Amino acid sequence: MRAKTLRSRMMLLFCSVVGVLLAASYLAFWALLARAIPAQLNRQLLETSRPIVADIVSEPNARDVDRMDIPGQFFELLDASGDVLQRSRNLTNPIDLKGLPRDDSHPVFGVASIGNSESVRVALIPFEQAGRRRFLAVAIPTFGTNRLLDTFGKIVLLLFPLSLLLTAAISAFYVGKSLAPINALTRHAKLMAKRVTDRQGFWTPLPMASPHDELGRLAETFNQLLQSVDSAVRQLRQFVTDASHELRTPLAVLHGETELILSKPRTAEEYRKTLTAIDDELKKLTRIVEGLFTLSMADAGQLHLGSEPVYINESLEEACALVAPPARTKNISIVRHLDQEVPYVGDEAFLHELFLIFLDNAIKYSPADSQVRVSLAQDENAIRICFEDQGIGIAIEHLPFIFERFYRAARPGNGEAHSGGLGLAIAQAIVRAQGGSIECRSAPGSGSTFTILLPVSQVTKIHSENSPKQKLILD
Repeated sequence: MRAKTLRSRMMLLFCSVVGVLLAASYLAFWALLARAIPAQLNRQLLETSRPIVADIVSEPNARDVDRMDIPGQFFELLDASGDVLQRSRNLTNPIDLKGLPRDDSHPVFGVASIGNSESVRVALIPFEQAGRRRFLAVAIPTFGTNRLLDTFGKIVLLLFPLSLLLTAAISAFYVGKSLAPINALTRHAKLMAKRVTDRQGFWTPLPMASPHDELGRLAETFNQLLQSVDSAVRQLRQFVTDASHELRTPLAVLHGETELILSKPRTAEEYRKTLTAIDDELKKLTRIVEGLFTLSMADAGQLHLGSEPVYINESLEEACALVAPPARTKNISIVRHLDQEVPYVGDEAFLHELFLIFLDNAIKYSPADSQVRVSLAQDENAIRICFEDQGIGIAIEHLPFIFERFYRAARPGNGEAHSGGLGLAIAQAIVRAQGGSIECRSAPGSGSTFTILLPVSQVTKIHSENSPKQKLILD
């Protein structure tokens, strides 16, 4: 059986609630009316009986009740045993009290009948006449009141289904109008689902009928979600494209070298040169794969860094020593300002890799006979590590994207495209995992300055009498 739609469920719920409320209201009104009418009749009977009882008490020997002939009102005078002493003229038959009890101190009200057909509302009023207990039975017909209740019941039976039909029509209109934005969102989402493979992106803003109600806030939330998903899909698609491009070159070199060396017998020197080239390309592939693995772990939130005491100035010195040979081949001097001893608690291997990334990039993009400056400083808020080069620089329009993986930008001056690889993306992942950030200032032809900011809250210095250096512990 097909599940009911949200619209039909809302209409059913709305009509059910309104139907129950209408039924309860009609029943309550009918009950109040059925109670109020006898109460009103009781008051009328009491008001009618007062002057008559007064006359009977003041003139014990008069037969005033026998002479009474008031239309719509009937009277009987009873003794203590219930025998009729006097009866009004308009009573052709005695009032059948149907066992209505008599109370010597309070009036008693009930339903009686006259003859076999007419139903009346009756009151037995106790009083004293010349030292004797008497009861005045006053009755009025209930035909009008019964007809009023019957008429009300017929009206209710007619109004109830009409009210339900009107409620169903109103609820159908209101629910349909309320769900119209959801239907628009659904159609728009289906359209975006069909465009999900579009390389230009699938996301367009969802329509918002009213931005301040619940549906408007829902649409706004979905807009933010879909925009993020669209951006992630684009980045993933671009990442796969760029990664395959980066991997294609070393794989092609490996394939070419392998085919060349297998084409005919070679000398030992030729085998050595070919294997050296293959080893270089394998190292490139290894670096790319390890970088991709590091970034995938960072994306999954599982890049767990160690927490061990290190001295950042010493780690920087070691990194500068490792890049010294390639720097000398381009006659690039590495100027270090690492006089300050800065203790830190972190992952020494990742910090070492982080510093090598910026030093390698500085040497790679700097011209010959230039300088690369490395400085270290610490204040109350952060540890600052600066790498300043005199290289080709980065155009301002590319600065927001340099930390993206394999971001391809044009070289300043010649417009040639070059890939940024994975280095800066890995550096950003490492710094963020340490709770820090990276700042970049650059301009084409003026070089670049990368500043790493690491939090100092992770470091506590404790002076030791037995060691010239300070020991580090976690805060």
